[in-house]
Amino acid sequence: MPAITNRRTVLAAALACMALASPSAAESARVVDGDTLRLGTVTYRLWGIDAPETKQACDGWPAGVESSKALAALVRDHEVLCEPKTTDRYGRTVAMCRADGADLGAAMVRAGMAWAFVRYSHDYVQQEIEAKTAGLGIHSHGCEPAWDWRARQRR
Repeated sequence: MPAITNRRTVLAAALACMALASPSAAESARVVDGDTLRLGTVTYRLWGIDAPETKQACDGWPAGVESSKALAALVRDHEVLCEPKTTDRYGRTVAMCRADGADLGAAMVRAGMAWAFVRYSHDYVQQEIEAKTAGLGIHSHGCEPAWDWRARQRR
């Protein structure tokens, strides 16, 4: 009998270690903007994308607001899990986040609601080409890339 108890203890310990080592606990996500969300107390910046800033408009189209709405629709009623990759200069965790297994960064770029942030990653270049070709979202409104828009706002 002690061997069974011991196996159960080892199994319980292994499962506990796996839970601690897993990316982040899946929970309800709160959208901050088109490329940032919050799970519990942690703010995650989506890996490899840059979405329009909340106040950014393109040809009168509220690009930042629409981008935030798109991300909110992608996470609504889905289990969100984020896998940390690095930390940005603002202290946010940059992560690959998925909603029920679907890559949120890829979905945002594919829908034309964010750019592939090639300064840091080339992961979503193909999705951006497809969105541009189809004239989706930011690509149909003459949007200035968010990184250029932010730089212009700072001047």
